[in-house]
Amino acid sequence: MTITSHQFEASRRLWNVANGNSGQCKTVTRFLLGLYNGNYYPFDLTDLRTVDPKIFDDCLSVLRMDYAPCKEIHDILGVPGRDFEALAADWGIKAVRNWR
Repeated sequence: MTITSHQFEASRRLWNVANGNSGQCKTVTRFLLGLYNGNYYPFDLTDLRTVDPKIFDDCLSVLRMDYAPCKEIHDILGVPGRDFEALAADWGIKAVRNWR
């Protein structure tokens, strides 16, 4: 599946939000971490109800992009996996092993 410019820009906006300091940053961080590694960072989709409509739309666009990924989210963003791990640590989000 090809990544559209809209989806790429949405993923960049979300990465910027996750690295910000608003009340929505931690939710967006958890969303991105869920895409990065959902087994270690599970995300409850009902938490998307807490973000502004524009951020919600970006999340849906990125989720649609990740439906059949041609690349992982960290590769799409050009961000090393260790930066995702550091972002989790910055927000105090601990990895868990989610066995299904």
